Amino acid sequence: MSEIIDTFIAPPCHDSIETLYQDQHLVLIDKPSGLLSLSGKNPQNLDSVHHRLVKIFPGCTLVHRLDFGTSGLMVIARNKVVNAALCQQFSQRSVSKIYSALLCGHVVADEGLIDAPVAKDPALFPLMSICAVNGKPARSRYRVVERFERQLPDGTFLPLTRVELTPETGRTHQLRIHCQQLGHPILGCDLYGGLRLPGTEKTARLMLHASELHFNHPLCGERIEARCEAPF
Repeated sequence: MSEIIDTFIAPPCHDSIETLYQDQHLVLIDKPSGLLSLSGKNPQNLDSVHHRLVKIFPGCTLVHRLDFGTSGLMVIARNKVVNAALCQQFSQRSVSKIYSALLCGHVVADEGLIDAPVAKDPALFPLMSICAVNGKPARSRYRVVERFERQLPDGTFLPLTRVELTPETGRTHQLRIHCQQLGHPILGCDLYGGLRLPGTEKTARLMLHASELHFNHPLCGERIEARCEAPF
């Protein structure tokens, strides 16, 4: 088996984390694009959501993660009991997540389901792959919000589709590779074709944002329906 070697060094992230809600049990934040969720093994990758927040909320732990380039909603547990309760909700799939994304090209269908198993392959790291044999079940729903064209500096127009993405499973890079499988990669996605169309090469960020997060408060049981509008 090939050994996975991670050579990625995150560039400095000067954007701050916005705290949207906090109580003595949990914190809801808006993570900026370009910030790791958890510090890496390389000392140069120390800066992260957890590294910053543990200074403000000692003992806090991550319940879930967002990719480096993805922005948006994350829930942070302030103690181990709350972490365990929230992790159970994630594992039982009682947590609902909705993402906003800009896809390259115009998606034809107004909505649909992408059902394609996702597999890890150490030889391809950090890429995931679609594999019917070794992949784990992965399903994502999409709904078109709008189709439009963005004028580029050279006067040409780039066709884009704004969609809502709802993952029914939580595989690594699931939404990114599923959109590529759909034939419309997420704009700015360096791993799965989102920088290949003419005019996309210098896209500033991955155009993927966790815009809604619905879960039950681990103490009182109240349904939390958090929303955070995409910055793109």
